[in-house]
Amino acid sequence: MPETLSSLLLDCWAGNPAPAIVTSDATWSGDEFIARAYGVSAWIAGHHVREYGALAAIIDETPDAIALAVGAAFSGRALAPLGTRLPVEQLAAAVRRIGSDVVIASPAMAKIATDVAARSGARLVVFEGTAPVRSGDAFAEPAHIGAVIHTSGTTGDPSPVFMRQDALAARARVYAEVIELGSGDRYCSTSPFYHVAGMGMALVALGVGATVLPCAGFTFAEWQRMQALAPTHVLVVPTMIDMLLAAGGLNAGMRVLQYGAAPMHPDTLNEAMRAMPDTRLIQIFGQTEVSPVTVLSHDDHQLAAEGASHLLSSVGRPPSSLELRLERSDQDGVGEVTVRAPHVFAPDADGWRRTGDLAVVDADGYVYLRGRRHDRIVRGGENIYPIEIETVLGTHPGVAEVCVIGVPDRRWGEIVKAIVVPAAGTSSINAIELQAYARERLAHFKVPAVVEFIDELPRTPTGKVLRRALGAG
Repeated sequence: MPETLSSLLLDCWAGNPAPAIVTSDATWSGDEFIARAYGVSAWIAGHHVREYGALAAIIDETPDAIALAVGAAFSGRALAPLGTRLPVEQLAAAVRRIGSDVVIASPAMAKIATDVAARSGARLVVFEGTAPVRSGDAFAEPAHIGAVIHTSGTTGDPSPVFMRQDALAARARVYAEVIELGSGDRYCSTSPFYHVAGMGMALVALGVGATVLPCAGFTFAEWQRMQALAPTHVLVVPTMIDMLLAAGGLNAGMRVLQYGAAPMHPDTLNEAMRAMPDTRLIQIFGQTEVSPVTVLSHDDHQLAAEGASHLLSSVGRPPSSLELRLERSDQDGVGEVTVRAPHVFAPDADGWRRTGDLAVVDADGYVYLRGRRHDRIVRGGENIYPIEIETVLGTHPGVAEVCVIGVPDRRWGEIVKAIVVPAAGTSSINAIELQAYARERLAHFKVPAVVEFIDELPRTPTGKVLRRALGAG
């Protein structure tokens, strides 16, 4: 029988005295972790929750939340943590969409969960106290749904991704390879639990025998607390790296720093490598529906630091277990990234996943993103890809961040608009200067016709730029 997430967890932790979950206040051994997951499984059954269903949850980043996720999987059900920063009506719609008949809440989230349950017509169940300790059995087949995680919602309402037990197990295996994670390691993700980089990576770490260090939101104080727990692997987004570099506190002694959601600026890379000479940097590109898709390894980062800076514009190459091809490529070689792998959660009918991401692939197999399919700008019949322009403008010393979108135009259909966050201490940068800079490096029709300056780009809680809030899509 194929591996399942539940079988991996039991193989790693049943009867194991090593620490499975560690916080500043408590440590759960592997054996205690499994016993608490069994206790949660019995607790769920005691609330007469229907079998094989998704369980909406509004919870915080605690050991109990992890026990809830694993206990639900052990019972043949699937926990579906919801974004705690979304409005009540959007959360209620998500509960209805997945067909959950309950809203499970941690005590700290009971107030908002009460409103969500009332709006959605579901029962509110508050998970009080610590997960009970029980013996039991894990009831999970490969085709059972082991978790439900929602997409970030950068282009619309978050959509649920139903994750099969066998695909979750395959995901744990491929991550163990690409981020060099295994028994004896300590993993900390700074992403919220409702995101695939939160709960999803906690399940990966536990599934390969690594200890999980739950992180209660990214702050400098929380980073310092986490540092005291001696992580070997930490997941962040590039904006956090910049913040920690500015504060002089990036180096937490980890062996691997994993990042994603956005590329790293060459200056940031060089500064980070100087600050952490013994830390391996690894960029992961993926989606909630399939991750990793590509990996920019530490060796790639070293090549970039030694002069091959163009590699930082790529998202790396696919892991060995994933097939990648481009579909419907245009005259510039830009096509849709289409993948097939055991860890794909939402394949199309033919077994391939069409990601919606546009990219080119060079002769060495490196993938260079050109944006989302719906982000493509068509100006007078010419295809323009925002990431190419963003990459160029991002090298200007006066630019901290930039987002490029298409805006309607009567003559051309669409024209290019750049929304720019000036670098700190920059006062003289203007649109004419940036347009001239772009004109020296890009085809004339790709030069932004409009440049707007703002203080900060709107982002999701996980760090992705909200293009639709800027007028795109």
